[in-house]
Amino acid sequence: MPATTPPHDRRRRRTTRLLAAAAALATAGALAAALPSAASAGEKTGKHWPGRYQDVQLLSFNDLHGNLEPPAGSSGRVTEIQPDGTTKTVDAGGVEYLATHLRQAREGNKYSITAAGGDMVGASPLLSGLFHDEPTIEALNGLELDVTSVGNHEFDEGARELARLQKGGCHPTDGCYGDEEFEGADFPYLAANVLDEKTGKPILKPYWVWKKKDVKIGFIGVTLEGTPDIVSAEGVKGLSFEDEVETINKYAKVLQRQGVKSIVALIHEGGFPAGTAYNYDCDAPGAGDGISGPVVDIAKNVTPQVDALVTGHTHAPYVCTIDDPAGQPRMVTSAASFGRLYTDTTLTYDRWTGDIARTAVSSANHVVTRNVPKAPDMTELIGKWNALAAPIGNRPIGYISGDIGNTGTESPLGDLIADAQLAYGKELDPETDLALMNPGGIRAPLTYAAKGAEGDGVVTYAEGFTVQPFANTVNLQDITGAQLIQVLKEQVSGANTAAPKILQISSGLTYTLDLTKAGADRVVTDSIRLNGAPVDPSAVYRVASNSFLAGGGDGFPTLGQGTNDLVGADDLTALEKYLTANSSATSPIAPPKADRITIVK
Repeated sequence: MPATTPPHDRRRRRTTRLLAAAAALATAGALAAALPSAASAGEKTGKHWPGRYQDVQLLSFNDLHGNLEPPAGSSGRVTEIQPDGTTKTVDAGGVEYLATHLRQAREGNKYSITAAGGDMVGASPLLSGLFHDEPTIEALNGLELDVTSVGNHEFDEGARELARLQKGGCHPTDGCYGDEEFEGADFPYLAANVLDEKTGKPILKPYWVWKKKDVKIGFIGVTLEGTPDIVSAEGVKGLSFEDEVETINKYAKVLQRQGVKSIVALIHEGGFPAGTAYNYDCDAPGAGDGISGPVVDIAKNVTPQVDALVTGHTHAPYVCTIDDPAGQPRMVTSAASFGRLYTDTTLTYDRWTGDIARTAVSSANHVVTRNVPKAPDMTELIGKWNALAAPIGNRPIGYISGDIGNTGTESPLGDLIADAQLAYGKELDPETDLALMNPGGIRAPLTYAAKGAEGDGVVTYAEGFTVQPFANTVNLQDITGAQLIQVLKEQVSGANTAAPKILQISSGLTYTLDLTKAGADRVVTDSIRLNGAPVDPSAVYRVASNSFLAGGGDGFPTLGQGTNDLVGADDLTALEKYLTANSSATSPIAPPKADRITIVK
């Protein structure tokens, strides 16, 4: 699609794509073995009429998070299992390549839908985040996205800002970024389980129906019920988040009453496959045996009227079948994150019943490799926004001697950020004792190799923004030693029992994490030390953390009980100040050792 096509023409072209063109004939050979024995895939009612079955292509992805440019470091790679059982990593991602892959995948598929599982925006790199994610919405329009669910990050700036992304209009504070007013998303955001507390109604459409000739497929979109626990309170003010299963089942009945029997659920909640490779077989040895997490219970309880689940949130890749409540296998997919993968699912539509022939559904994840031509319209879009961002983003803020990663139970970058917040906390109050950082707030690694003309080892403001894009403030608060111990135990208990969130800790704080034990016992109380001394349960400690954690976010309610609060500048400012004060071109910061937590397995 030419980059010069104006938005209103894009909308017309999408309408043409959906409503025009003759129906493709079903391929008998591909389906005959899988379809019900009562009918043949090759049945036709006449020379000019389609057969009983129609393959519909469903392309999907999730958790893009505004990553328009190829993500850096490990965030821009996927792991692939080779035929001999070994693994290799493959560079992946970038909307210039994603556009090409999606367009190539659609070739020859007249019945094709593109859907997403939420978190298209939020926690975005500077290129998108600096402009309130308008660049990402423009890119998604160009990718011809048809529909998406909301995710938790769609609420980072609140429901009103989400409505602006949907409907268009200039930002209420920052105004317009160009000569033209922002036109909003060409595709619907679905928010079936996000209700306005005053009206009790969904804040956006709960469902959407795709139609082409006589084929109809309904989409229901939900985000995780626990969104308020992982988003700032201001972002979800006045909203209630309902149970995912109950909501999907409710609207599946609504669609059925409207004659829509083929249904796909877009769910911003996910699972954890036992293998990390994108092509790991999570159905080995049996259906869904290789995956755990919230999506498993959801899949087992969502009504059999729903034919497939497109999921997200956990940033994990998987294509699994999990039995529905009737004991029948149903496809459940996720395409990792950051635009590194897309999922290609074949839904076989039965014209006689109006439903999907579930036994014929097939699906696979595909890598968004960088060895294909870049889509020129996406290159132009990135160039346009980069020109606006460059004066801010290209400014050097520090120097590093090697990659500083953000993966692992304790990460080198987690240590660095915690140290930066401790140093900034001491500027605000010399009595500050320690700092805690939530791992989910660290969105990308710092890489040694230059992304642009800045030179190797130079950390730019744009790179720092990509790491910490939330604009949380650094807050100080007093907690007792007993509360500090409880906070550490909350990493692996309570809301974090099933999926532990291990806080990144500042220099001087050490303890042992015994993974052979269960729940809160995994934090060995007697091992907790601050500057070599045992933590005194009755003493008061001054703790620095970001405002999200300080408010009890991410399942740490005890942090929300702190007293004597002092609010500082944003967390990126703290990181910038630390890098500037502790590094130079001739004396760069070395990656921390990440040895503050002793892990027993």
